[in-house]
Amino acid sequence: MMKLLNPRGFGLTCATIAVGTGLVVAGCSNAVHGTATVNQADAAAYRTEMSSSSAAATSSQRAAAQAKAVSDNCTPFRDTTGVAVTKYNDFVDAHDNNAPDQDAKRDASAETLENAAKTVEGRVSAAGDALSPELVQKFADYVGAARALAAEARKMTYTAPVGQLNDASKRVNDALNAVRNACPAR
Repeated sequence: MMKLLNPRGFGLTCATIAVGTGLVVAGCSNAVHGTATVNQADAAAYRTEMSSSSAAATSSQRAAAQAKAVSDNCTPFRDTTGVAVTKYNDFVDAHDNNAPDQDAKRDASAETLENAAKTVEGRVSAAGDALSPELVQKFADYVGAARALAAEARKMTYTAPVGQLNDASKRVNDALNAVRNACPAR
């Protein structure tokens, strides 16, 4: 008995027909003669578009790095310097009242000011060139002023004149305000 549809034979027949049809179609096609060339206008437009896209990506990355650097420096600046201001004000109160713990508060104030300066300086350094030169200068002004105030505070005794200490304190306040004004509001 013969089967009407042999799956193996049917598949082989279909494959043969498909290959034959492909050969006929390929044989009837025309070859394109000539030399392949680049359309210079299209190539130039493509290069410009890619360059523009790359510049936009670089600019976006730079803006993100700058925003992170500003945040990494401005946000902790308020907290770091706030502690230094509090310790300094504690020392001034102790000095003005001839308190017995004036020397301890003086030393704690000077140390806190120096630590704040070191912390701010370290963060600015870690930011590299992501911070604007203007903001870097404002942070540097604070660092210098805080160290100068710490040095003046260490010189203070009950009977020492306060003129240089007050001048150094004013420079710190000016530097603090300059940085706070340059940093984005919280």
